[in-house]
Formats: sequence, C-alpha cells, structure tokens
Amino acid sequence: MHVSGDFPDPFNPAKTPVVRSLLELTDDLFAHEVVSINRVSPSLIAMPATLLGLRGLRTEHQAFPRGMAFRYQAPAHGIRHRTMLEQLGEQIAASLSSKAQLPDLLVGHKLTIEGIVVHVIARRLGLPYALSIQGNTDTRILRARPDLRRLFARIFHDAEVVFPFAPWALHEVERRLGKRSGPTYLLPCPTDLDQPIEPVAGGDGLISVFHLRNYRIKNLAGLAKACRLLDRSGGAPPIEIIGGGSEAELAACRRRTADCPGISYSGAMDREQVRARMASATALVMPSQRESFGLAFIEALFAGIPVIYPKGTAIDGYFDDAPFAIGVDAGDPQAIASAMQRVMEEEEGLKASLREWQRSEAAQAFTRQRIRQVFADGLQLAAAGSQ
Repeated sequence: MHVSGDFPDPFNPAKTPVVRSLLELTDDLFAHEVVSINRVSPSLIAMPATLLGLRGLRTEHQAFPRGMAFRYQAPAHGIRHRTMLEQLGEQIAASLSSKAQLPDLLVGHKLTIEGIVVHVIARRLGLPYALSIQGNTDTRILRARPDLRRLFARIFHDAEVVFPFAPWALHEVERRLGKRSGPTYLLPCPTDLDQPIEPVAGGDGLISVFHLRNYRIKNLAGLAKACRLLDRSGGAPPIEIIGGGSEAELAACRRRTADCPGISYSGAMDREQVRARMASATALVMPSQRESFGLAFIEALFAGIPVIYPKGTAIDGYFDDAPFAIGVDAGDPQAIASAMQRVMEEEEGLKASLREWQRSEAAQAFTRQRIRQVFADGLQLAAAGSQ
C-alpha cells in the first residue's frame, strides 16, 4: 500500500505522474494499492479551533481505481505538521484494521510528509514500511523543522528500505539524520523517452523545458541574467523555452526577458515533439532553484544533447565525471553563462562523450526496464520484513 501526496486522483488529477509510473512498471509483480492524500486549509471559521487543537482532523475520502483518495484539513506552512499527519495515519490505520487482509508492505513516498503517516500505520498494525526520498520537499522540510529531527531520524532509520530519487538527496538527508545502516536503492524517475537518439553536432541553439507557471523555480531570472552577460561579451546563443502556460504566465515570462532577444517561447509540445526538438538542439539549459530529480535532463541525454543542471539538486551525483552534464551554481549568473558558452563552443566533443555514455552500462540505470528491476527488488526485500 502506497501513501502518496503526488498521485493523480479524483481530488487533483493533474499531479505529477512519477509515482504512478513506478507502480505501472511493476503492476505485473505486485498488487499495488494507493492511499492518495491531499491537504486543504480549514475554513476561516474552523481555523482557530484547528490551531488550538480543539477539533480533530477532518477528512473526506473517495474511492478511485487505484485505491482511496483522502482530502484532509490542515493549516498551511507546516503549522501542526506532525499532529495533523499523525491523526491522518491513525484514521487510515483504523480503516485498514477492519479489512480481512492487511497489506504486506507500506510505502511512504516522501520521508517528511507521507513518512509520518506510514510510520503511525506501521506501529499500529505491525507492518514494515519503505520510503522514497524526494529531495526538493524532504530537504526543505528538514531545514525548516529542526524540532522534528528526532522523529524524522526514527522514521528514516526504521524503514526497511529507502529509495532516494538522486544521490544528493540521500547525502543531504544523511547529513542531518545520520547514515543509514539498512539497505538503500537509488531510484531514478522513469521516463517513456528512454530510447537513445545518437548525438549529432551542429545543433541550432539551446532549449529549456518547463511549464511557464514554474518560471521562478526554474530560474528564468538567472537564465536571463546569464544571457545579458553573454550579450555584453559578443552575443548570447538563442534559447527556446518549451512549455505551456496561461496568457498571464506567458506575459510574466516575457516581461522578465524583454531585454533578452535571444530567448523565445514556443508553447506546449507533445512528447514526441519534445523529443524531436531536443535532438535538434545544441544542449538543454535548466539551472533550477529546486528540483527533486528533473526528468527533462535524462530525456535530453537520451535525445542526444548535453545538459546544464543545478549543482546540489536535480541529477547531481549521477554524472560527477561526465563532461556532457555540466553542474552550475543556480545563484551565479556568470557560472550559467560560462556553461552556456562552453556547450556552444565544445558541442562536438561533448556530444561525442555523450554518444559513448548512451552505449554504456551506466545509461541503462535510467531505462524503465532497469528502474523496474531496482524498484521490484527493493519492495521484495522490504516486504520480507513482515515475515
């Protein structure tokens, strides 16, 4: 049974498909069931009683093909974070206890949110649990809530198996909570665009791929500053930003790049269009402020183009010695500009090294087949904790 706040459900069908993809890859091996959780703020009338602890957790739920979707009322900004999530865990445990058969394994898809829920359920029902580590959310909450450090450490170390999406996320969690002695399986996010296209030199400029509503997190401002620096020293390369958005979001982006004539916006594309456009580009540049994984980087590498990614987040730790994956400080426009200049000047050599990587065993770690095997092996090992 998977507890996830990132699973498309009747309350919010537009959530990221990463957890759903992991389940789909292993549906023939496991009977997956999902408890999808959704936080909403209490009404203004109910808020004082909620803040003072004078009312219990209010929830509503709705069945859907994958399991049960819960919507629970809790204040924003992490207020009463532990209390509300533990109460949610108690409610879910109570509903499970009446079933004829309990799950063999619980999986919480983030340490600092869903992990609290599954930890309660596991204690109440005597079940083993596993965790995924999603660096963006998990490290942000770990920094914000040092008062919960002991709880998070207990949840982290008591898990049968932990699945970090990226090496940097595991490093940051262990730096705060101590090194795990139990098994850990690095689990890249799966993509359907995992068939390699051979790199070809002579690309037509840089691209960035994100929904325009995320322009702040994707660091459009830093990208624009880097372009201005390059313009002063002889001209910035063209940068095409691919991704949909509302008219207001597009206008907000255009305002921030109005003095960067090389930046253009091409709107939304379907999956095959994105893949084809990637293959014709020189490189992908996306120096995000925060990124748990960043599937676009892996999709770009399989499409045959180098990537510029943010150090300390995203895919950091997977490509430390790879010349075709250039890590930059997202807060340093000069570093971003230098990387952009490098991929333009050294395109042929970078794509030659990328060609070799595509043919290597290392590239297989990012294919759906290998991710399926890693996830399945970890789940089997974790479930053995109930035997």
